Amino acid sequence: MIAVNDVSMRYGSKVLFDEVTTAFQPGRRYGLTGPNGAGKSTFMKLLTGELPPQRGTVVRPAKLGVLKQDQFAFDSYRVIETVIMGNQRLWAALEEREFLYAKADMTHEDGMRLGELEGIVGEEDGYTAESDAAILLQGLDIPDQLHERHMAELQGGQKVRVLLAQALFGHPQALLLDEPTNHLDLDSIHWLIDFLNRYDGTLIVISHDRHFLNAVCTHTADIDYQTIITYTGGYDDMVVAKTQIRARVEADNAQRAKKIAQLNDFIARFSAGTRSSQVQSRRKEVERLQTTELARSNIQRPYIRFVSARASGRHVLEFKGIRKAYGPHVVIEGFDAILSRGEKVVLAGRNGQGKTTLLKALMADAPGLPASPGDIDAGTVKWGHEVAIGYFPQDHTGLIEKGMTAVEWLHQFDPQASRQDIHGLLGQMLFSGEEGLKPTEALSGGETARLLFCRIMLQKPNVLIFDEPTNHLDLESINALNIALQKFEGTVLLVTHDQDLMEEVGTRVWHFDSGRIHDFKGAYEEYAASMA
Repeated sequence: MIAVNDVSMRYGSKVLFDEVTTAFQPGRRYGLTGPNGAGKSTFMKLLTGELPPQRGTVVRPAKLGVLKQDQFAFDSYRVIETVIMGNQRLWAALEEREFLYAKADMTHEDGMRLGELEGIVGEEDGYTAESDAAILLQGLDIPDQLHERHMAELQGGQKVRVLLAQALFGHPQALLLDEPTNHLDLDSIHWLIDFLNRYDGTLIVISHDRHFLNAVCTHTADIDYQTIITYTGGYDDMVVAKTQIRARVEADNAQRAKKIAQLNDFIARFSAGTRSSQVQSRRKEVERLQTTELARSNIQRPYIRFVSARASGRHVLEFKGIRKAYGPHVVIEGFDAILSRGEKVVLAGRNGQGKTTLLKALMADAPGLPASPGDIDAGTVKWGHEVAIGYFPQDHTGLIEKGMTAVEWLHQFDPQASRQDIHGLLGQMLFSGEEGLKPTEALSGGETARLLFCRIMLQKPNVLIFDEPTNHLDLESINALNIALQKFEGTVLLVTHDQDLMEEVGTRVWHFDSGRIHDFKGAYEEYAASMA
C-alpha cells in the first residue's frame, strides 16, 4: 500500500494540493488525472521519494517499479542489463557476486558472502532474469537483436520502451508510471494494457490516453480544488461523478461569495452610522467566511474549431506508385490511392512502418508548403483544386522562431488580423492575458502544440495533416481536438496511437504492416473487427 498523510505542496502563491490524506490499495489500479500544471508529476515524485513533501508524510513499499524519465542515464549499460536493474536488490546482488568471483584470492568470508548472494539471486528469480527481461522487451517491440546492444545505440522511442520494461521487471509491490504510452504504437499499448490488468500490486499511472485509462484503471485519483478526490472506475466514470461534485462545490462557492458581498454592502452603508455593533459582527462574519479561499476548479478547456476559408474541389488528392527508401531499406513501395473531400483517413500500424514517411512523400510538392523533393523517390502526386493544407508535424523542433512573443509569431501568418483577434485566438487555446506575450523560447511542449493549433485555425485550411498531434496535450485538450476533428467539414490525414481518436474521427484506414499498406474504406472499429 502507498499512503499519504496531511501532504501539502505549493510554489509561491500557487497551491497544488493542501493537507491531502489518501491511500492507494494493493490490487487496485489508479489513474492520476488533472490538467497540465495541476501537480500530477509533482505528486508522483512525492510518491517515488524523488521529492520530499513540504508538509506531511508518505509511506511506500520497499519494492517500487518507477518509469524513469532520463533517457540517457543508462547509456553505458546493455539493454538487457538496464531492464534487470529494475529489481535493485537483485542487481546489487549480481554485481557483488560478479566482483567476488573475479577476485584472484577468495577468503572464507568471501565464500560465506557468496552463499548469501546466491540466496538473494534465487529469491529474486535471478536465474531466469535474462529470459524474463527478454519477454518484457519483446512485448514492447524491442527485437532480440537489440537486447545485447548498449542503450546509447538505441533511438529515443526505443529507450523509453526499455525504461518501461525496467519499471515492470521484478514483480514490484507498486508500479508508478508517468505517461507510459508515450512513443508506444497501438500494438504495444494493447500489450501493456493486458500486462497491467494482470498485475496484482498497486498501480498509479498518469496518462493522457482516455482509452488506456478506461481500459486499465479500477479507480481514478483526480487532482482538483487543491486536493485529491478518488473515484471508482476509469476516466469516463470519473468525469460523470466529478460533474456532480463540481456543480455542488461551485454552488457552495457562489453562495459564500453572495453572502460576503451582502455583508460588505451592509458594512459600507452603515460603518459611519449608529449601527457600530452590527457592523462589527458582520466584519467578523466576513473574516470567518474568507478564512479559507473559495475552492476553484483548475480545469481549463481549450476551444478548438477548424473552419475552412473555402472548400476544396471534390477530388482532394490522387497519387500513384509512391516509393521511398532509405538506402537499401524500402519503406513505401508502389502505394496508390484517391482521396475525396470530407474523408478522414487514419494512418495506423506499428512504429517505424512508414506512416510519417508517406505523409512527407505526399507533401513533397504540396501547395502552400516548402518543396522537399528528397522526401519522395518515385511516383506521382496530384493535389486537387483549391487545396489548402494545415500541417501539424510530429517533430516541432525549429518550427517556432525564437526571439519573439507568442502574439508576434502568430500574427505574421495573417498580418491583416487585428491584435484583438490574435489575442482572442490565443485565449481560446489557454494563452490568457499576459501569457500571449510569453517568449517563444520559453514555451513548454504543450504550449508549443497549442500555438501550432492557433496557427492552423488562423490559416483556415481545408485539408488537415496531423502527425501525432496529442503527444504534448492533456486530456481536456485531446477531447477538444477530438470534437474539432469530428466537426471539421474538410479532409483529414491523421497519424495517432490514441484509440478514441482513431475510432471516433476516422472514416477510412490506411494500415501499415511490414512494407504493405492496406486501404480500408470504413471506420477503424470496422477495420479492427474485420482483421479479428
